[in-house]
Amino acid sequence: MAYVISDECVSCGTCEAECPNEAISQGDTQYVIDADACVDCGTCADACPTGAISQA
Repeated sequence: MAYVISDECVSCGTCEAECPNEAISQGDTQYVIDADACVDCGTCADACPTGAISQA
C-alpha cells in the first residue's frame, strides 16, 4: 500500500529529496506521492519533520 501525504505537509521538500524512486513531487498546495511509483519503503515517512506521511 502506497504512502500518502496529509494536510500537515508544510512543503519543505525533505521527503522528495529522500525518495529513492522519485515518487514524490510538488503538487498544487503540498507534496504528493505517485502511488504507482511508490515501493512502500517508508524513507519519506521517516524523514518528514511534521509526521505528515503515512501508509494509505
